[in-house]
Amino acid sequence: MSDILLIVLAGFTTGVTTVLFGFGGGFVVVPFVYQLLRGQPEMAGNAMHIAVATSTAVMIFNAGWVSYRNWRAGVIAVQACFPLIWFIAIGAVVGSWLAGMLSEEWVRSLFTLYMLVTIADCLLRKGFFSGSTSRRLSRATVTGGGILIGSIAAMLGVGGSVMTVPLLRRHGYPMRECISVANPLSLPVALCGTITYAIGGWQIIPASGFLGFISLKIVMLLVVTGLIGILVAQRYIPAVPDVWHARIYVLLLSVVLLAMVL
Repeated sequence: MSDILLIVLAGFTTGVTTVLFGFGGGFVVVPFVYQLLRGQPEMAGNAMHIAVATSTAVMIFNAGWVSYRNWRAGVIAVQACFPLIWFIAIGAVVGSWLAGMLSEEWVRSLFTLYMLVTIADCLLRKGFFSGSTSRRLSRATVTGGGILIGSIAAMLGVGGSVMTVPLLRRHGYPMRECISVANPLSLPVALCGTITYAIGGWQIIPASGFLGFISLKIVMLLVVTGLIGILVAQRYIPAVPDVWHARIYVLLLSVVLLAMVL
């Protein structure tokens, strides 16, 4: 029962963070599911792969729903979303394939390193908190950066937000526009990752209730409670000033990093 309550709380949190920060759920889901499964003997050696796979599946629903609502409302910064989304999709295929070749300890270590580098980048480089002069993404950034973002995001199950938001922020986009773009940019990562993890774990995780590495029970609970979190955030949480939006974003990254490490 306590595990179910924790999943409900995590699902609600993923819904709220999807709306406020564009995480799509993966960023919160990975450390939570990992901690939930790591002590179960039958999941030994695969807890991190299951966490990443489950995270990508949850992102399809969370990021997809919020992207649809933002599109209907006309608040997605289209010029920032395209053509970046196509190169992220290419990277997602590569990253999903690479993840299946890595051990659980490697995926966990890379996730932790990824979080450390992102937080340090936001804190130490100028422009994230104060913003900068608006400028277009270069062709090299769109192609190389898009493929890199898609590869890392799919490999670690964190969606595109943790890389796309700092990238767009440094190109002068306000946090609200960065977040509106982060969710649709997470969709190719979620779709490619889910398919790859479902196929890749087919023979490795034969237990009932799993689709490859994906825990269907956890996905179902996270999606339902995540939808509640999305609706609550959209209706009751007021707009946050830009500078505080950026600060809270980095603070949340730090909290999830601590949860993963400890």
